[in-house]
Amino acid sequence: MPEIRHTPVGRTMVQRLAAGSAIDAHRHDNHQIVYAGCGVLSVTTERGRWIAPATRAIWVPAGTTHEHRAYGETDLHTVGLPPGENPLGLAEPTVLAVGPLLRELIISYTRDPTDLGAERDRLRAVLLDQLRRSPLEPIQLPSPHDSRLAAVCQLLHDNPADGRPLARLGAAVGASERTLSRLFRTELHMTFPQWRTQLRLHQALILLAENVPVTAVAHRCGWSSASAFIDVFRRAFGHTPGRTPN
Repeated sequence: MPEIRHTPVGRTMVQRLAAGSAIDAHRHDNHQIVYAGCGVLSVTTERGRWIAPATRAIWVPAGTTHEHRAYGETDLHTVGLPPGENPLGLAEPTVLAVGPLLRELIISYTRDPTDLGAERDRLRAVLLDQLRRSPLEPIQLPSPHDSRLAAVCQLLHDNPADGRPLARLGAAVGASERTLSRLFRTELHMTFPQWRTQLRLHQALILLAENVPVTAVAHRCGWSSASAFIDVFRRAFGHTPGRTPN
């Protein structure tokens, strides 16, 4: 990562990010909930990348060096919490499910951070209560460290539609299928098919935010048909790729 900025306080705020814009590597003293009211937001650390559409938020623990990137025009809502207030006890970035109520609470709470009234305190209490009930979502793309594994992952980053089996990908980088299978499990804590599906879903979210048609997204990300893509997407995110959640 480039030079790291230290932001003493993780503020509660809302800001509009242009498509493709980024917030460079930084860290702050408070925990943050980051949420894209529209568009798609990614958070990247040295451990991997987390990506969230409007049905998800990302928990960023205090002190975590991270970068943001917006895909599509994005309304970035951030809720700062002091280090001693960790409703879910999370020590690493995590994707959280955001239902309709939690979505409206985040949007309302970040609308006017200067409001110090009792009504806003009650709003915050309900927000934290809903946060405690929010399911954790395994929507992460962990970063490899072994050079052979990294080479295979890069091939698929460059072309998510690459359908070669692991043995052929391994031959291209000089590693056996058995070795790579072991590395996927030990380093990335998932199987090769699981990791490839996560990669394709991440890329699909980015393309959808850029208004690429669903059929084209399915093709460019390696699904055999639009219907196959829609089925996987619905199971992962709870809605079809052609619909923007309200």
